[in-house]
Amino acid sequence: MKLVVISAGLSLPSSSRLLADRLTDATRRQLTADGHDVDIHVVELRDLAADIAHVMVAGFPGPELSDVLEAVEEADGVIAVSPVFAASYSGLFKSFVDVLDDTTLAGKPVLLAATGGTARHSLALEHALRPLFAYLRATVVPTAVYAASEDWDTAGGSADALADSVTLAGRELAALMGARPATTESADPFERQPPALTGPCGQEASG
Repeated sequence: MKLVVISAGLSLPSSSRLLADRLTDATRRQLTADGHDVDIHVVELRDLAADIAHVMVAGFPGPELSDVLEAVEEADGVIAVSPVFAASYSGLFKSFVDVLDDTTLAGKPVLLAATGGTARHSLALEHALRPLFAYLRATVVPTAVYAASEDWDTAGGSADALADSVTLAGRELAALMGARPATTESADPFERQPPALTGPCGQEASG
């Protein structure tokens, strides 16, 4: 199983990366318990900001960004975490989504998560992130996870609620990844045999 984790956090350390790591651990534990080997690829969009801006202007990704786009294309599941700015995902996060091919996430299980300063930003998951990935035809995990600043306080009850949400979301993503059918059709169109040409009566036409 190939799991790609996308973190759009801008600071260092980043609460978005911290949440991404927790979601990754929960998903990995469940996939391992289900008997799957897991290959995890973590992407820090902060490190790719210049490449993302360049491809949006020039139209051609550099080698590092090309590798990331290929990893997302080949992934069996994706975890995507963005900080919330002005009640929506970050500009860097949206810019990365914009450089993906329109079909990259079609049918692919995706777990959505976000971080913000207060709990009132949590609606960004349902009003911004979920519609975006629905448009891209991704199979979005039912449980989206939001972490406000107070949720990281281990002495509070909100930390327990966050832990429960992380565990549930990880299980849901693992279940969707495990249920995906294996791809057996070649992705190279030149390896496929062309259909036989037929005449007007349904007989195979001769050259």
